[in-house]
Amino acid sequence: MKLQLPLLSVAAAVVLALTVTGCGGSAQAGDQPGGTANGQPEVKVLRYQGSANNVGLAELAQDLGYLGDIKLDWVGNTTSGPQDIQSAATNQTDFGGAFAGAVVKLEEAGAPVTAVVNYYGEDQKTFNGFYVKADSPIKAPRDLIGKKIAVNTLGAHSEAVINTYLTKNGLSQDEIKQVQLVVVPPNDTEEALRRGQVDVASLGGVLQDHAIAAGGLRSLFNDYELFGTFAGGQIVLRNDFIAKNPNTARIFTTAVAKAIKWETDTPRDEVIARFKKIIDARGRNESTANLQYWKSPGVPDNGVIKDEDFSRWATWLKTAGIVKGDLTPSKYYTNKFNELATGAFSTSTPSTASKGS
Repeated sequence: MKLQLPLLSVAAAVVLALTVTGCGGSAQAGDQPGGTANGQPEVKVLRYQGSANNVGLAELAQDLGYLGDIKLDWVGNTTSGPQDIQSAATNQTDFGGAFAGAVVKLEEAGAPVTAVVNYYGEDQKTFNGFYVKADSPIKAPRDLIGKKIAVNTLGAHSEAVINTYLTKNGLSQDEIKQVQLVVVPPNDTEEALRRGQVDVASLGGVLQDHAIAAGGLRSLFNDYELFGTFAGGQIVLRNDFIAKNPNTARIFTTAVAKAIKWETDTPRDEVIARFKKIIDARGRNESTANLQYWKSPGVPDNGVIKDEDFSRWATWLKTAGIVKGDLTPSKYYTNKFNELATGAFSTSTPSTASKGS
């Protein structure tokens, strides 16, 4: 049984990333910088972390044949986006995905990574909600002062959404600091709320739908109500990986984009059936029961990254001290490896020019 990788601090991740660049691992399979002349992948094995009872876009892309000769090597599971991209930055894995603000934080700390494709998002069907028990006295934003909110990790999507929600509703930063965020594993969050260990729970995906179906909870707010349809986070690759393996980067990124399109265009029952087949075949002693609640990929525009995917969080990023001065979204990402980007950008403004494109 493969073990989950340890959580690293951002500072440790940056030190390791700068130390291990150019050392071993799948990322070094490309012998010549710039790739092969025939467009074939320079490296054919990509290490990654998965998510229990779920099918990631890369896993779906492999099953659909979009990765071609490239194979995925599962090294364990993660429940934290920041940890996932730290693992990629330090060459423990070859790619990882996290909330846009966590990507900014890692890059601002000096980690040599670049976002290449959006991999999760929110829409009318798929969103992250914040729930209280049905009889909770919490009714309004100001009622959250002094209360505990369960989130899957700090410095990521839920924290940014909570801060934005409270800021938009007139709370000062001093008041916001009195709202306590408690890290709870996603699979335990619903139970923590029902037992009264926390006052509010952040729930998304099938875990949210399962909790709602069980009854006894009330929605306080959700991120779709705040922002409408939006991309929440990106998959990153190390810069040395990109330099040595540009064809692999292109094939991988485009495969993920194609997987998003497949999920978007394919009837829901067929998507769920495919997920079930993938989970059953990989033999990790997982449950497929929650797949019945899947609704949509939630990722707009085939994963194409836009400036607004980062600028949406500018206030929180500055308040948290992650960014000094004005935010420059284009320095964190590139769309040049996503072959589905051209059509998605046909109506975009010049501000979508991106890193390395």
